[in-house]
Amino acid sequence: MDILTGCLDSLRKATYEPLEIIVVDNGSADDSVAVVKEQYPEVRLLELPENLGFAGGCNRGVEYSTGTYVLILNNDTTHEPGWIEPLVRMLESDEQISAVQPKILNSHHRDTFDYAGASGGYMDMFCFPFTRGRIFDELEKDTGQYDDSVEVFWASGTAFLTRRLLFLETDGFDKDLFAHMEEIDFHWKCRLMGYRVMVEPLSVIFHLGGATLAYASPHKTYLNHRNSMLLLLTNYEAMNAIFLGIPRLFMEIVSIIRDAFTGRMDHSSAQIKAFWWLCTHFEVIQQRRDQIKRLRKISDTELMKNLYRRSLVFDYFILDIRTFTHLIFLTAK
Repeated sequence: MDILTGCLDSLRKATYEPLEIIVVDNGSADDSVAVVKEQYPEVRLLELPENLGFAGGCNRGVEYSTGTYVLILNNDTTHEPGWIEPLVRMLESDEQISAVQPKILNSHHRDTFDYAGASGGYMDMFCFPFTRGRIFDELEKDTGQYDDSVEVFWASGTAFLTRRLLFLETDGFDKDLFAHMEEIDFHWKCRLMGYRVMVEPLSVIFHLGGATLAYASPHKTYLNHRNSMLLLLTNYEAMNAIFLGIPRLFMEIVSIIRDAFTGRMDHSSAQIKAFWWLCTHFEVIQQRRDQIKRLRKISDTELMKNLYRRSLVFDYFILDIRTFTHLIFLTAK
């Protein structure tokens, strides 16, 4: 409860106007609904009878909203008072910008980038995401090295501003993903429609992280691996999905064996479960491919200009490349 009230107290200090705040209650069992009604009468409360996941909850919240822009925001965040204005200015500067993310720092260590988004997200060809400031579990200190406003591949679901009608046009977050990587999927679809995604580090927020699903959770491992492979199989054109899917399958097998031999059997099992889900849900894969085909306006060749065209797994675990700056330097060589 302190997490939610901390976020709402922080939003009360926001200087941007007009601001419509919507809290989506995803079938909670605590007294959060009563607290919001009593202590935050200015907040619009949307009560859902069951937990629809992050994806489903956000979709319902956007449908319930009335603004031109929508700000997807985790409840375990706090913010500087003027954090919304730079995001709006960036989005309004170019109609081809679909979303803008702030710089996200860790609430416990405010000089360190947060795991969930840092200063803008990237992805390698095999659908392994990383950020400016975080590669796998390696977090960088914020020394201003990523304070430039640049184009990125994806914006973190922790906090990003987007256009409401565009969100609805793409059907928002895929509810089959439930949680994790649904924002990458959304931004990928927008990119295939010809839009750009930006980060605006003039806007700063702080993220607690792991408040809903701990980073060490096997279920998080399951969702991350399943959803990542699902995106690879559906968001690429058919030949690229096959060409990149084969080495990705090999990486999954190595990861399963590695977790098993290091005593992380629950995580190894979670990855096997993720692969089995894909094998038994061909109808979901086909439905997603059909949707992407309807939205697509650019080819994978054009899209890949904004991907890391090497294997992040190889560069991190074999070459021991641990910072975003070194990854980009390696690509440019």
